[in-house]
Order: sequence, then structure tokens, then C-alpha cells
Amino acid sequence: MSQKKIFLVLVAVSTVSLLLHRGGHLNWTMSAFSLGCSSLPLSSWRLTNAGGGFGLTMTAPGKPKHTSVAFLKTHKTASSTVQNILFRFAERHNLTVALPVPSCGHQFCYPHMFSGRFVHPNTVPPDILTSHMRLNVGEMRRLMPNSTRYVTILREPAAMFESLFSYYNQHCQSFHRVPNGSLEEFLRHPTRYYRAEEKDSMYARNTVAFDLGGDKDHQPAGDGEYVQGFVTRIESVFSLVMIAEHFDESLVLLRRLLNWEPEDVLYLKLNMRTEESRLTLHGPVPAQIRAWNWLDSALYDHFNATLWRQLEQMGRPCVERELRLMRRAQESLVRECFGEDTPPLRSSMQIRNKDLRPWQPSSKVAIVGYDLPVNGSGAAATTGQGGGGGG
Repeated sequence: MSQKKIFLVLVAVSTVSLLLHRGGHLNWTMSAFSLGCSSLPLSSWRLTNAGGGFGLTMTAPGKPKHTSVAFLKTHKTASSTVQNILFRFAERHNLTVALPVPSCGHQFCYPHMFSGRFVHPNTVPPDILTSHMRLNVGEMRRLMPNSTRYVTILREPAAMFESLFSYYNQHCQSFHRVPNGSLEEFLRHPTRYYRAEEKDSMYARNTVAFDLGGDKDHQPAGDGEYVQGFVTRIESVFSLVMIAEHFDESLVLLRRLLNWEPEDVLYLKLNMRTEESRLTLHGPVPAQIRAWNWLDSALYDHFNATLWRQLEQMGRPCVERELRLMRRAQESLVRECFGEDTPPLRSSMQIRNKDLRPWQPSSKVAIVGYDLPVNGSGAAATTGQGGGGGG
């Protein structure tokens, strides 16, 4: 992706930010919000009477929002949606987002280990780091403030691998050489098609473990010591590991970690595939995927359990109130932005701004995006840019 493309992406993010925030702080109804959730960071609120109905309006900020965040953007895990939330927050609060140097494209020279040399000098020192990279803790800590919160996201391995196989089928040779593009055939004889040393082989085995700096080809034969050591390293770096299948619950924890307002974590899903582009996983396929991606599976199972322990510590009633608040606010904003309940999804060719159409990895995979009305003029922008969604 060129620097021009990165600029256009940020313009799109600014457009979305304007739509989401054009009314300033939102009013939350009493029925959707409770001040009894003391474990959550909340600002000061007062009762208002607008339009004949009572609501809650923020009057003065409480504890300051946390503004230094490093998000390790993993592949096919809904990470583009998280990235968009961070872009929007940075744009609204005049924060600096680290961008790659031109030679790195739109990623930080992935799949190389991250280096501060990959960050454009005009975006140093950054407040927000959120693009595809391979974890290098020392380099990231040298670049970011000491107060930085580190976050990443995982997805159930079978669903994630199906998405990787479909999305990168024409670009990853381990997938491309499989007859008829058959996922089942690949899983029957993975070592027949997989070449660990090939470019883009990281998409074909233990992709998340690779993104997190692990050995994607470490042999699984009862090596619990390697898994435990890897998990311990990740836990020492990341304050929160989000789970794509429990995205809203993860956002509750993210908001709590960063002391953000509910409206700071509202979102529209990005980079979704059409149903016709998805493969249905039958019979033994999910188990075969998990066996082949054994390290990703171990990480997911551990951090999925960790997420639910963190939610239980907050208290189920507290979490449920947060979810109701966020989802009602989401519905309200969608109606405000689009005038209807569901945003109009469009195929790439139907999106009028050609520069902002979502990237199509091949003719066999259709990625859809949004046409967003701007000031009621009929002009459009899309939030479906990039290539790292979780579809």
C-alpha cells in the first residue's frame, strides 16, 4: 500500500469519526445505564431533560483517558475493526499514529521482526501503534512511552484458518499448489504442500503464534514446556488479549483498561467476505485444522479462558449492563448515520470512491464495504479498506 493509500485510509477514518461523533457526546438513557458498576471507569454524569425525555450527559471528565496504546494486529481476527477504533480515537484526540516507512508498504515490513527503523520519522514519537507487525517487545518498548498498554486479539483457530485459506489462496504457495483449491485435501496431506521456508508460509501454519514472535514450526510432541513459556511471555507483555468470537465482551474489558467512554469503542465491522466466499467446515475438518495449527489452538484456548475469568471478576451483572449500553448506543448511531437499521453493504465495484474500495485478494473472494453518506450530500466513503478483517 502506497503512502497515498495510507493517507486515503486515514481520510476514510476521519469521515467515519465525523459521522460517529458529529453530535458530540451521546445522551444515554437511564434504562440503558447504571452507575452501580463501580469496577468500571466512568466519567461524571448529570440528568438532562431534552425533547421531553430524561437522559444522562457527561459533565466533566473523571480519571483521564489512557492515550498510549500498542495493538498487535493479527491476521483474520477482526483486527481491522479494532484498528479502526484506535484510528478514530487518535483522530478525535489529536494523537500521533505510527505509520510505516514507504519501503514497508502499509505494514511494518511484515513478516520481519518489528523494528523502530520501520516507523516513518514524521510519526515519531507515536501515541498509537496499530498495523501488522511481528512482535519484537524490545523494539516496541523503545519506541512507545513507558505507560503504553499492549493489546492483541485471537480468533478460534478453525474459523481463522478457513479465512486464511480462502483469503490467501492465490498468494500463499502452500495453499496455491493444492489441487482445486481444496481445504480438505490440504488438511489430509499438509506436509505435501507446505514449505516452511517459502515466502508467505506464515499464513499456512500457526499464523497468530508467528505474529506474536513464536516458532510456527515448533514440533508439538507433548511439548507443554514450550507452550507454557510462550503463554507466560505473552502475558508479561499484553494487558489484554481480546477474543474475536466475544468481541463486545472484549471491548468492555478494553474500555475498562483504557478508561475510555462507551462511545470510544463503538464500531462497524470491516473487511467482511460474502457468504459465497466462505467454506463450510464439515466433519473432521475443524479438528484437523486445530491439530495442524496446534500452537494457535493452545494460545486461543488459554486466552479465551483468561478472558472469561476477567469478565467474571468484573461481575456478570456489570458486564451485561455494559453490553446493553454499548449495543443500544450502536443501534442509535447506525440510525443516525444511515437512516436505517443496517448499513448498506456494497461490493467493491459498487463503492463509488475507487481509491477506497476494499482490496480483493482474488476473483474467488469477494470483500464488501460500506457507502457512507456524508452531510446528506450523497457523497460516499468506505470503511472497508485494507486487508486484515476477520471475515
